Amino acid sequence: MLGGVSAPSEMTPTHPRPQPGERVELEIESLAFGGAGVARHHGYVVFVAGALPGDRVRALLVKARRSHGEARLLEVLEAGPDRVEPAAEHPGAPWQILRYERQLEVKQLQVRDALVRLGRLEDFELEPIVPAVDRWRYRNKLEYSFGADANGELICGFHAPGEWERIVPVNDCLLASVAGNQLREQVLRWARAACLPAYDRRSGRGFLRNLVIREGRRTGHLQARLITASGELDRRSLAAALPHAAGVLWTRTDAPAEVAHGQTELLQGAAQLEERLCGLRVRISAEAFFQTNTEMAERLYRVALDYAGLSGFERVYDLFCGIGTIALVLAPRAAEVHGLELVEQAVADARANAALNEIDNVTFHAGDVRTALRQLLAHAGRPDVLVVDPPRAGLSQRVVRRIIECAPRRIVYVSCNPTTLAPNAAQLAEAGWRLIRVRAVDMFPQTPHIECVALLER
Repeated sequence: MLGGVSAPSEMTPTHPRPQPGERVELEIESLAFGGAGVARHHGYVVFVAGALPGDRVRALLVKARRSHGEARLLEVLEAGPDRVEPAAEHPGAPWQILRYERQLEVKQLQVRDALVRLGRLEDFELEPIVPAVDRWRYRNKLEYSFGADANGELICGFHAPGEWERIVPVNDCLLASVAGNQLREQVLRWARAACLPAYDRRSGRGFLRNLVIREGRRTGHLQARLITASGELDRRSLAAALPHAAGVLWTRTDAPAEVAHGQTELLQGAAQLEERLCGLRVRISAEAFFQTNTEMAERLYRVALDYAGLSGFERVYDLFCGIGTIALVLAPRAAEVHGLELVEQAVADARANAALNEIDNVTFHAGDVRTALRQLLAHAGRPDVLVVDPPRAGLSQRVVRRIIECAPRRIVYVSCNPTTLAPNAAQLAEAGWRLIRVRAVDMFPQTPHIECVALLER
């Protein structure tokens, strides 16, 4: 089963499987997890990025596996009923061609499909999806890459889809605020005036790699972090070029990864970005994780708070707690909260945020959930409620076993990937918990990404 579509194991003799390089005309039936259109070519399942249900398209087959193929869209021969004109000219909003109401319907269907098909879970309530407050200009963090155009001029934008070398320049990123766009353009003008070259990802030569712009949506504070290869730059000149930034930082790294960690130096202002969330003041280190849609993060956490069902007497665990935002939101309704996080800088931020908000019933612990959860259980005692917000890969078998050992009455699972939530929920159901409620929250409009919250009880 792939993206909600079952694929035949082999083709009939009269219709051989299409081969890479072959052009095919397809009728798109549905959307798979991840956003690709799903079609069948004489029974053979083909995924086509950029194609929508109801479209009739011409596509170029690029991969042909036994169970399915992948094709590149060449032409929309006939548009489906939900296709709309795109508003943004960059790859960060692949579903902008799908009318927004249909985006919500598809995400809701895909959450149910994952839980029923992958998790074999049926007796639960799927609550209505929470729509986005803002459909555009909602991101509080954007990561850009530097490159060069055909004339050799420095540009700043995003990687072209499926191409790790080519950078598509962006003038007005519709996922960023106007102020965030202005800050990016100020950095680009400064870099051009300084005649700094872009880092060449093939040769490993050059200097400018990435630019990370973060924004406090509630505070209006902006932070720019320039990421370069090893070398030197005019620190004072860069800081002077960004007079309205609350923080200007410079990270040097020779690691191959995009937006890699490295040696970071504060050039101007504050090293942490200040934001307000659910009535809390939070300070975020430059490399710390923070939900990239502030307005929808508040709605996500309100769902989590509702599902936690706190009365003021509970002991709560918050696993993968990051800088402590969920734990701090839950704390006023609980007796005690314990946050567990691997990244030590995030734990330091969490402790500082608790002190900043004068919340004294929260304790944050640094450690790997796989090994440290047993220690926390021995130290703090069994939790009444356990909140978990894992990465996209979901919970490993070992972490699931540790959660089962904790034996909380209630588990609140915050998921950014329903296809990993489903098997985890099934594992917990086998251990005695029951999936009660699930609610999706549209954190990322114009994209296929799905965030949701699930409640399990025993």
